[in-house]
Amino acid sequence: MKRVVLALALLLMAAAALPVGAAEPLVDVAWLKSHRTEAGVVVLDIRSGFAGGHVPGAVGADYATAGWRVDRDGVPGMLAPVADLEALIGGLGISRASHVIVVADGKTSTDMGAATRVYWTFKVLGHDRVSVLDGGFAAWTADSTNPVERGARDVTPVAYKADFRREIVADRADVAAALESGVTLVDNRPADQYAGAKKHPDAKRAGTIPTAVNLQQQDLTVDGSGRFISLARLGELLKSAGLKREGEQITFCNTGHWASLGWFALSEIGGNKRVRMYDGSMVDWTANSDAPVVQKAASAN
Repeated sequence: MKRVVLALALLLMAAAALPVGAAEPLVDVAWLKSHRTEAGVVVLDIRSGFAGGHVPGAVGADYATAGWRVDRDGVPGMLAPVADLEALIGGLGISRASHVIVVADGKTSTDMGAATRVYWTFKVLGHDRVSVLDGGFAAWTADSTNPVERGARDVTPVAYKADFRREIVADRADVAAALESGVTLVDNRPADQYAGAKKHPDAKRAGTIPTAVNLQQQDLTVDGSGRFISLARLGELLKSAGLKREGEQITFCNTGHWASLGWFALSEIGGNKRVRMYDGSMVDWTANSDAPVVQKAASAN
């Protein structure tokens, strides 16, 4: 009997030592209704309007102000230092074993870019149990029977230790090397910015990086809404753009917000695990006067 107990204890210890498995990239409202109160599930609301109403039990950390992104060397919206992110996440009561459900406003594709950027951040930190609520808070409140809670709640901080994944982050040097080696560059900005007719206020020059292919961020959700397109529709878009569903790729935009939508679509929906995101994107790229920029035809898509 003692041997059986000992064997069972050893099995339990071995199971506890195993890494926690990855979660589905997207969950819907039905899933959240069924699982939000389960042990280990943490609903992370990144909206500015968290205090005015949120999914019951959620914790709030505003995408714009909580510290997910920082200015670095004059470039806005860069990935915060790992130690700061560890403190932020641990302060929310999120552990490495938590299954984090990221909730954005969910009205537009740009809203969902906030969710995918935070999702990407967790992935960079080595946290695989993370999902995005498809349609965001707008999808939750679309059903009037779903409860809404107001005000903040107390959380117990925990120690959070990241396992940084450099392989899904690209910087200016990586993009320059990609140009030399022929790695596919994917510009997730709207067509007018890709063509050079418009630019971000902080970008020094209009246009795009040579060889880049345009995959517009607003096409990655259904009619530019907060709901992601299907795998089949993504395949159609990639075919139309002349993009492959495998191979090394780097997504970029202006400051790494829309590019996170592109990364999420290619890597998490499309399944290509060789996709990186250029955090600084065009604001960082054009800060270097020697970095090449091209103007595309006005009809470019």
